Amino acid sequence: MNGEQNVQLDALDVRLIELLAEEPRIGVLECSRRLGVARGTVQARLDKLVERRVIEGFGPEIAPAAIGFGVTSFVTLEISQRHGHDPVTAHLAAIPEVLEAHTITGSSDLLCRIVARSNTDLQRVIDQIVSSAGITRASTIIALAEQIPYRTLPLVRSAVRAEGRPL
Repeated sequence: MNGEQNVQLDALDVRLIELLAEEPRIGVLECSRRLGVARGTVQARLDKLVERRVIEGFGPEIAPAAIGFGVTSFVTLEISQRHGHDPVTAHLAAIPEVLEAHTITGSSDLLCRIVARSNTDLQRVIDQIVSSAGITRASTIIALAEQIPYRTLPLVRSAVRAEGRPL
């Protein structure tokens, strides 16, 4: 969702999002039963949430460690201004272990979250990342343990409370 859009949520939206987060495989009919609203209401709300990109996907969340990628690290990259972001982004997108990349402010230009099978494998991934001519410097931080997993439900709940509407 872009930073300029401000989608208003209400208590039903929050309850629907919570239900889908808890049980991603639940159907619209079962959602309507549990929420106590018509199936058409649930479908319309869901369609609007998807259209407005509040809900961006319904795919499974994969745990990289469960498929053998137990090392998570964050890499900041400085890129050559002559080459720009596009070639570096294309290079990073071709590396499966790069889970995400964000343009950032500060002394670096990009922040990437990457995974690897081991510390030795991490070196291979970093070498592959820095092989782009557009990358001038990389700095890596290895994550030791995840304290708070990626989450959005507290934010969704907070957005409704901030508007003064009850949940």
